[in-house]
Amino acid sequence: MPVHIERHYAERIGWLRAAVLGANDGIVSTASLVLGVAAANTDKHGVLIAGIAGLVAGAMSMAAGEYVSVSSQADTEKSDLEREKRELATEPEDELNELTHIYIKRGLDEPLARKVAIKFTQFDALGSHARDELGLTEVHTARPIQAALASAGTFAVGAAMPLVLALISPIKFALPIVAGGSLVFLAAMGSMAARTGGATMWKGALRVTFWGALAMAITYGIGALFGTVIQ
Repeated sequence: MPVHIERHYAERIGWLRAAVLGANDGIVSTASLVLGVAAANTDKHGVLIAGIAGLVAGAMSMAAGEYVSVSSQADTEKSDLEREKRELATEPEDELNELTHIYIKRGLDEPLARKVAIKFTQFDALGSHARDELGLTEVHTARPIQAALASAGTFAVGAAMPLVLALISPIKFALPIVAGGSLVFLAAMGSMAARTGGATMWKGALRVTFWGALAMAITYGIGALFGTVIQ
């Protein structure tokens, strides 16, 4: 019998979440930083230095944060699997009953559920409990290094976009160019992320653009306020 192989969007969730978070944070935080510093009447050199510092610090922070967070998830998964392994060794009948009850709750009658539980236990007991009891699959397994690299890399790429706009813009037009260009980048990134994940593109674009615009507006207002007060 030929095997029908399907590719699902869920297979991308491990790196897609970290990549979208990194790119979105890179654009929003760096654009907001540039606008806030520029609004405080800082010269172009100071704006660029602040932006570059924000890019480096943000990328490292994203990498560290993702690694620590996903590592904690991986540790929890490992602990649960070790517990299941011990219980399978010491309480095999209880574990078989547990698996049977899971399949009954999913719609199988008791005799069939028992047969399925026995068959799966014989084939791969730990894998069956990991999947059906704990909800752990290869697709959703925590991968700390993958998440850290995806998040840091996309943050740096996202952060570079408003920095390039600030670099090439005439100083008196820098604010609208950086703000407008960053919103375009956010809309494009949101659309691509939604398409990659199988979602509606315009919804993806709208939600990231809204929150990005709000963040930039607030940061600009704070920068302008403090710039006026300090002067």
